[in-house]
Amino acid sequence: MLERYGHGGDLRTATETYGITSTSFVDFSSNMNPLGPPSVVQNVLIQYAKDIHNYPDPAVRELRDKLSEIHHIEVNSLLIGNGAAELIDLVVRALKPNKVAIAVPCFAEYGDAARKQGIEVVELPLHSKSGFVLDEEWVRQSLENGKADLYMLGSPNNPTGRFVSSKLIVQLLDSGATVVVDEAFMDFVQEEDDHSLIRKASSHERLFVIRSMTKFYSIPGIRLGYIVGHPERIELLRALQVPWSVNSLAQLIGVAVLGDLTFVNDTKNWLQIEKEYLTAGLLQLGFDVFPSEVNYLLLRLPTVMNKSSSQLQDELGHRGVLIRDASRFPGLDHSYIRVAIKLREHNERLLHEISDLLSVGGSDVGR
Repeated sequence: MLERYGHGGDLRTATETYGITSTSFVDFSSNMNPLGPPSVVQNVLIQYAKDIHNYPDPAVRELRDKLSEIHHIEVNSLLIGNGAAELIDLVVRALKPNKVAIAVPCFAEYGDAARKQGIEVVELPLHSKSGFVLDEEWVRQSLENGKADLYMLGSPNNPTGRFVSSKLIVQLLDSGATVVVDEAFMDFVQEEDDHSLIRKASSHERLFVIRSMTKFYSIPGIRLGYIVGHPERIELLRALQVPWSVNSLAQLIGVAVLGDLTFVNDTKNWLQIEKEYLTAGLLQLGFDVFPSEVNYLLLRLPTVMNKSSSQLQDELGHRGVLIRDASRFPGLDHSYIRVAIKLREHNERLLHEISDLLSVGGSDVGR
């Protein structure tokens, strides 16, 4: 099982499992931008040797100022964290809800963060027949199911890649609940300002938006994210955060990449082209491809394949191609996988290896 620690992108486990060097894998299990990191990151790394002896800024002021300018919100509405995972955990500890509602399938950390604090978690399913879209029926059922203090929702959601409409978020807020919207992949959206709730969150006492900087800029080794909320609520989180949570290298890289607008445009142009290409190829191979707004696709296996998601993961792993077994997400079974969208040569490799498995029929483990 590649998701031994609950995530994709675990190259050490892949190496131990398949006996292939980590650099030899094509990794579709991790949703990183294949165009990154931006070239400016290398410049920061070279210069950093001169600054490593200094403490990081405990208030992360330069990066907060930059994000405040980009999003047109108050600096005090922002808190920088050691990746989105820290902020998910932090908001749960700060708010101390009695019940958390999540829409499954979703990022496992939402439920995990609540359970670690002994908080009840209600998992309400999204359905394949509606393309895993969170709709008014889901909201109605969630409100009838018993009042949740806190809703944690991904938009675009992981692993489905679908938006949650702002209208439905407002309905949940009007019920008196607090809503945390995880926008970790919103940077990949063509018209992100039309879908992001960052500005609304900056002045609403019961709405938070979490962003990750690691996916879009392909810097997962540098844990970096931020949360936006009403200044008074952000101060509650800040009081619980570990001092110097965000190291100085992460702060420098964060500021640097935000200035690379060419990288942003190149990424969105690449994604539009490659999403269409990979989707068409997978449909031709018989997969059900669910619509996605971002850089990954949720797939249902063709019945003619006669394999489970874990079997396909294992067979592709022996061929040097890693995919995500989506049955590891609550709410999905062994007929689902998730794949990232990558560069053309890598997308061609994925399609070729799957086509070859279909043509030979059956397992080729250990070949």
